[in-house]
Amino acid sequence: MSRARVFIATSLDGFIAGPDDDLSWLPEPDADEPTDFGFPAFFDQVGALLMGRRTHDVVAGFDVEWPYGDRPVLVATRRPLTPAHANVRAVTGTIAEMVARAREAAGGRDVYVDGGALIRSALEAELIDLLEISVVPVILGAGTPLFAGAARRHDLELVESAPIGAGLVKLTYRPRRPASAARSSASS
Repeated sequence: MSRARVFIATSLDGFIAGPDDDLSWLPEPDADEPTDFGFPAFFDQVGALLMGRRTHDVVAGFDVEWPYGDRPVLVATRRPLTPAHANVRAVTGTIAEMVARAREAAGGRDVYVDGGALIRSALEAELIDLLEISVVPVILGAGTPLFAGAARRHDLELVESAPIGAGLVKLTYRPRRPASAARSSASS
């Protein structure tokens, strides 16, 4: 069964974008110290993406080739959407319904959940299986938070931690499910 996964960078103080969606703080690959920050290996396992509207609009505004190739990209939005690529489509519904549609589009491969509000919603609904977070050594002070505003506490299990170049540290976590949820999953 496919997993719903997060792969995202955050500043040391927990922001995924600076004010006005500024991403200039993200490190560029360095010719002297080449690193891909683990994204190609992660993305090789992804069959579809579920992203927030704001994330779609920011990525669509980049002056680069569409970074997700031909993989289906489902954009959670209630507003009319001008897709940035032929494989982009709008989806609505509950977070569980949208993740289910993304899993279907992924064809048994993993679903990449992207965008701060969407990640928080999927985490709240206990739909995230793995969080891969690259911590960038910068303090922004303001911007778009990754987890601020979560409705409740979420306990996480550390799966792995590793330096990945340019001063970044990659932290991989698995959400700990409440014992009652674990028991009901095991009996299914």
